[in-house]
Amino acid sequence: MNKEEHKTSDVEEILNIKDLVVDYETEDGIIHAVNGVSLTLGKERTLGLVGETGAGKTTTALSVLNLIPNPPGVIKNGEILLNGKDVLKMTEKELEAMRGSDVAMIFQDPMTALNPVDTVGQQIAETILLHNEGISKKEAMKRAGEMLEVVGIPASRASEYPHQFSGGMKQRVVIAIGLSCNPKLLIADEPTTALDVTIQAQILDIMQNLKKQYQTSMIMITHDLGIVAKVCDEVAVMYAGRIVEYGSLRDIFKRTKHPYTEGLFDSLPNIKERSARLNPIPGLVPDPTVVQPGCAFAPRCRYATEACKMAVPELRCMGNGHYVACSAYDDPNFKIRKGEKVDG
Repeated sequence: MNKEEHKTSDVEEILNIKDLVVDYETEDGIIHAVNGVSLTLGKERTLGLVGETGAGKTTTALSVLNLIPNPPGVIKNGEILLNGKDVLKMTEKELEAMRGSDVAMIFQDPMTALNPVDTVGQQIAETILLHNEGISKKEAMKRAGEMLEVVGIPASRASEYPHQFSGGMKQRVVIAIGLSCNPKLLIADEPTTALDVTIQAQILDIMQNLKKQYQTSMIMITHDLGIVAKVCDEVAVMYAGRIVEYGSLRDIFKRTKHPYTEGLFDSLPNIKERSARLNPIPGLVPDPTVVQPGCAFAPRCRYATEACKMAVPELRCMGNGHYVACSAYDDPNFKIRKGEKVDG
């Protein structure tokens, strides 16, 4: 991947990731999880990080908080600038101050994100106390109740335990914890995966409203293109640890360039033609312990040529901040056939 930064025009940057490389060194081999990711995020913008399981989305997000478990994880290369400061060069004390106040993360499973033996009020107050010197426990508990109200839960329930809440309510509590110190950046890792469709919509609406209220930037990690369409301003499509396409929401949805992105859209059900067959992407995600000599998507790509197997394609600008990593565009007449049936 080239190191050209993806700029959000006329928007002040809050996050700038440059050439991030992360490996997991296990007994079974080295897992190449992130292989040279570069991206930027503007203030009060939402970036969708999209891709299949194992694409490197969560590892990229954890790197922003410098929370890669070591061992086995190792950040081999890169720079992560949050408000101009390199997260990877911060001391442990600086990282503790940064996490929660500058950047917070909402995980996909609220069951594991919440402590079962503390009340939800105590857990929100703990975060507030950690990042606000001089505040009393009483004041922190009062603010915890206010944060519950913000996410639609009565403050009176602050004295209750996680097992007394439904899945959707637990996720609201996790959001309240994440926003309790008004972070400048909120990372949401598949925050609605375990919830039914109705509750999903409610959680997304809450997150959108709170993002505006607190003027927060957000990274939404998901494989659900419907969620991306609802909440994101820009989209980065990841495959095998690399960004293969990056652009505005309109670029990705209306001016799709990468064959993998095309495959994601073509594999969605057609609600207008219910009898139409699903058109899944053939093949499997590549083994992350094997270094691919060429494009990692080539074995599954209907446009692949011998040239695709020779070199890893670099991101190239297709105009107006829209980037794609595909050597097929060496031919100026190349176009993907989004929506067409695959031969055979």
